[in-house]
Amino acid sequence: MYRPHLPILFRIFAGLIAALFLLVIFVFICGLSSETNQPPQENLTPEHIAQAKQILHEGTKIKPDELAAITLTEADLNLAGHYLLNRYHQSAIHIELVNQKLRCTFALKLPSNFVANYFNVSFRLGSEAGETLPRITKFKVGKLLLPAKLADWMMYALIRYSSLNDYFILATTPIQRVEISADALTIFYEENSPSHTVNAESRVIYQKKIAEVVAQHNPKWRLSLAELLKPVFELAYQRAALDTAIQENRSAILAINDYVNATDSPKYMAFLYKREDLAQHFVGAAALTASMNRRVANALGEVKELSDTQAGGSGFSFVDLAADKAGSRFGELAVSSPESARRIQEQTAQIKDYHDFMPDPRDLPEHMDEKKFEQLFESTQSPAYLALAAKIDRRIALIPIYRNDE
Repeated sequence: MYRPHLPILFRIFAGLIAALFLLVIFVFICGLSSETNQPPQENLTPEHIAQAKQILHEGTKIKPDELAAITLTEADLNLAGHYLLNRYHQSAIHIELVNQKLRCTFALKLPSNFVANYFNVSFRLGSEAGETLPRITKFKVGKLLLPAKLADWMMYALIRYSSLNDYFILATTPIQRVEISADALTIFYEENSPSHTVNAESRVIYQKKIAEVVAQHNPKWRLSLAELLKPVFELAYQRAALDTAIQENRSAILAINDYVNATDSPKYMAFLYKREDLAQHFVGAAALTASMNRRVANALGEVKELSDTQAGGSGFSFVDLAADKAGSRFGELAVSSPESARRIQEQTAQIKDYHDFMPDPRDLPEHMDEKKFEQLFESTQSPAYLALAAKIDRRIALIPIYRNDE
C-alpha cells in the first residue's frame, strides 16, 4: 500500500500556515494609517454616560422579561458604541443608517510607535429581501476590500471566541428579526422564547407574599434580603412540580426584583451586609440571568462598574461585582434545569441568613476611580483583575447552595 511521505506533508502544512500568517500580517498592515478615518469625537459627559448606560441596559433595575424589542437611533448607536469601546481601548466609532443599511467605521488608537497611529476598519450591514437578520455586505481594512463572506466569518469568530462575546447580547439572546430604516435599527426578540416566558399570575402571587412579609417586618431592624428569599422560595417549592419549577423560580425572582429594585423606594430597603446596594446588585443580576444569560449579566456588571470609575460615579467596586456574580450564579441554578430549580427552591427555603447565599465581600477593594483602577488592574483582562475575579468565584463556589451536585 502506498503511503505518502510524511516530511513532504509536514512541509506543505507548514507552508500553508506560513502563507496564512503572512496573509494576516498583510491585512493588518493594510489597516495601519497615520490618520484616523473618524470625524472628531466629543468627550463623554456624565449625561452621555447615563444615557449610554440606559441604551446598553446596564444596571440592576432592568426588567428583562419585558424586553420584546429595542429601537436604537443613529445617535443612540454612536453614543453606545463610543461609550463601550472607550472603556477598554482608546478608539473611535462612527455609525450611519443609509438606504436600509448600517455603515460603520472604526479606528483603534495604537500605542506610540514610528509606523502608524491608527488601525482603521469599516464595514456595512444589510439584508436582502426575505432575510430576517443582517449580514456584512462590505468590509474594508484600511483601503483593502475583503470578500463579504470571509469578513462575516471573521467578525463572528472575533466576537464568539473573545471577551467581546460577553458583551454581545444579541449573540446570546434569541432574535426574531432586525429591521434597519433611515431613522433607526430595531431588534425584535422571539415572543415565545423560553428566556422570556413568565407566568404573570404566579408573579402576582409572589408579589403578594412579599407584601405580607414587609407588612410584618419590625421597623426597628433592617430588612435582610434573606427575609424575602426564604418565604418566597418556600412558596415556590409548595406551588411547583418538577415540570413547572423553572417557570415558578423565574416568576419568584422577578417578583423580588420588582420590590428590591423598584423605581420608587420600597417601604423597607432590603440589605446584604448592612448595604442596600448589594441587595440590589444581587437580585438584579439574578433576574437578568434567570431571564436571559449568566455571561451577559456578569458582563453588564463589569461594564457598570467600569462606568462608575468616571467622574460622578461611585468608583469601581469588587464588592458590588461579587454581589453581581453571586446573584448571577443563583439565577443560573434557579432555571438551568428542572432538577436544579427544585433543589434551589428546597435549599433557599431552608436558609438561615444571607451568609447562606452571599459570601462576605467587605475585604474587597472598591471606590476606585479610573486612574486608580488602571494603576492597580489595567483592564478587565489583566492577570491581576482575573485573579481577583477568580478569587470571588471560588468564594461563591464554597457556599453549599451553589454546589451543583446533579
